[in-house]
Amino acid sequence: MQTAPNIVIVPVDGDLDVSNIDTLRVQLRQLYRAGCRRIILNLAETHYVDSSGMGFIASESRRMRELGGLLSLLNVSEGVRKALGIVRLLDFVPISKLADKNAVPALDANARPEWQRSFSVNPTQLAAVRERVSQLLGSMPLSSDEVFDMTLAGGEALGNAVDHTDGQGIYVTVSRYADRAVMEVSDNGEGFEPPEDCTALVGECLERGRGIRLMQLLSDSVEFFKKSSGTGTVVRLVKLLDE
Repeated sequence: MQTAPNIVIVPVDGDLDVSNIDTLRVQLRQLYRAGCRRIILNLAETHYVDSSGMGFIASESRRMRELGGLLSLLNVSEGVRKALGIVRLLDFVPISKLADKNAVPALDANARPEWQRSFSVNPTQLAAVRERVSQLLGSMPLSSDEVFDMTLAGGEALGNAVDHTDGQGIYVTVSRYADRAVMEVSDNGEGFEPPEDCTALVGECLERGRGIRLMQLLSDSVEFFKKSSGTGTVVRLVKLLDE
């Protein structure tokens, strides 16, 4: 298991069937008790899901939602996707492949946001910051699951800013454009260059930047760049709107 605050990616070893769901259920219950509210089951090695596996997905997804969290499936094969569709699990469990990521077109240089809100961050009140971000994102045409994921991705960026600075000079900007929601987290640190390859979910990509790969999974686009003046880094997260 690879972990980050509030988010855990759980790899499923082989097919999801009666032989392993009890072990997975114990793992998930431990995560619930630890306060994790975003679990991603990685089905890259899964080619078959039996009825007990489908029941496991349904029950654990329901439990997560009751706790105010979200369970989703990643790297789902076409065969597994079809099987889950038959029992209507696709209706309420977010399912994706890496190839399913929305392509984010470049923003026109002349584009201006329809509205924008910026505010400073008190590093001792990150929960309040996340709540404000969630409210702003919730005013846009995004599903509740998309708002949940973008808020968590923004929380990772905030944690990164606090970790790499003295906690001062951190700002959040949330903007709505015609086709996208944009969240930027800026700091006044010494600057940060992410590893070139963050396709893996282990090692440096999890240790530096507080889960860069997780931010990539939770949003449609993640960019890192240096501030235009002074020192520091800006992390830009993008989610395309449903309209």
